[in-house]
Amino acid sequence: MRHTISVLVENKFGVLARVAGLFSARGYNISSLAVSDTLDPTVSYMTIVVEAEDEKVLEQIKKQLNKLIDVITITDFTKKEHINRELILVKVNYSPKDKARLEGILSKYIAKIIQHKGDTAIIEAVDEQEKIKELLEVLSRFGIKELVRTGRVVIA
Repeated sequence: MRHTISVLVENKFGVLARVAGLFSARGYNISSLAVSDTLDPTVSYMTIVVEAEDEKVLEQIKKQLNKLIDVITITDFTKKEHINRELILVKVNYSPKDKARLEGILSKYIAKIIQHKGDTAIIEAVDEQEKIKELLEVLSRFGIKELVRTGRVVIA
């Protein structure tokens, strides 16, 4: 099962490496990792999505994170009410005759064409991971040339 946790950490050199090292040393795979500044420039916000088969594994992860000096707080969103989003930029094959069909598809999602040149369109989409996955399946019919994803971000 995928679990989403947020970790507030001190914004210092090497903190990300220590957090990632903790996961890799114990054989836990990070499915998604997003790190950003907060309103306080001395603090960073990490959103980590991790595969953990049971609650014991998740508890172990949280205990190990709490042992790191630079960790301020940990929040487990697995059973909390929250909103999560992911941003993608995707290049697809494009021709002017496809414009109406493509825009019709995008109107069903939080997505839009942000640029088109020649035979390529760049689409921006922001939504839950399941909706993003669904959109990518539909866009694959146009031919995906390139894809960039941010990973999940979450807020209570």
